[in-house]
Amino acid sequence: MGDGTAATADLATQLEKHRVELTGYCYRMLGSSFEAEDAVQDTLVRAWRSHDRFEGRSSLRSWLYRIATNVCLDMLKAGGKRARPMDLTESAPLAQAALAPRPDHVWLEPVPDSRVLPAAGDPAEAAVAKESVRLAFMAALQRLPPKQRAVLILREVLAWRASEAAELLGTTVASVNSALQRARATLAERAESGADAEVSDPLDEEQQKLLERYVQAFEGYDMTALTALLHEDAVMTMPPFDLWLTGPTDITGFMSTMGAACANSRLVPVRANGLPAFAQYKPDPEAGGYAPWAVQVLEISAGRITGFHCFLDTQRWFPLFGLPLRLEGEADQVEQQG
Repeated sequence: MGDGTAATADLATQLEKHRVELTGYCYRMLGSSFEAEDAVQDTLVRAWRSHDRFEGRSSLRSWLYRIATNVCLDMLKAGGKRARPMDLTESAPLAQAALAPRPDHVWLEPVPDSRVLPAAGDPAEAAVAKESVRLAFMAALQRLPPKQRAVLILREVLAWRASEAAELLGTTVASVNSALQRARATLAERAESGADAEVSDPLDEEQQKLLERYVQAFEGYDMTALTALLHEDAVMTMPPFDLWLTGPTDITGFMSTMGAACANSRLVPVRANGLPAFAQYKPDPEAGGYAPWAVQVLEISAGRITGFHCFLDTQRWFPLFGLPLRLEGEADQVEQQG
């Protein structure tokens, strides 16, 4: 009896060790933080139930990846590719800006780094892992058919050999190589249509200063200072709305008009998708203090902000990032301390 309990506990520990990397894999496959968590849970339950049939011919890790791949491919049969606003519509000029929401399942979702990036081992592997969850790369992955997506992630991100990927997918090495070639060609086309974020890890001094200036400009709602930080082709998105804006004039114009209630917000740093990010709390005139408004994910290139992506569904995002659903105002804090 005791031995059985120990073996069960040991299996649970072994399976749990793989949770973060499996979540990263499922997130890249599905484009959704919540679906990735569900897929991993399903994978671990299936592994638990069928462990007596696991013959040890492959490693536990590759067996788990096989189960996770099948779970993801089943989930993707329903169709529907997750996207960013700029993958769906044309950029709207500020004069025509309208906030039209689309359902949750349409959008590529942000994810906290801690959920999908295993604790740093090899720096080169850690860099690849980070780059492969960035929003632009994730959006490009979503363009690939599911099998090509799996091949590209296994070969390029996880550095599996073609023979290992073929065994996992129940196919031939030639088929894996062909799928990888097609996937690379699709990604190369996408790369030419827009620069990805160039964020060093850890952030270099220039990037760190840029973020400090950004926080100062945003919290002070200083549109002149913000304009100086935005690239001339900077893009602003606000899922679940399909509106997206291009260029400092339209972005700051929007923030000064439709977004004026964000003045005097507070920003709390977080890490999302291998990129710098902030939880934005805006003043709550009714209850006092600050209410959650968005998780902002920033893309930086050549000393400027090129992407400013605000994910507005705070009831989902803030708990996922372990963030409180309210910040006290300075006056409240003084009273509490008194």
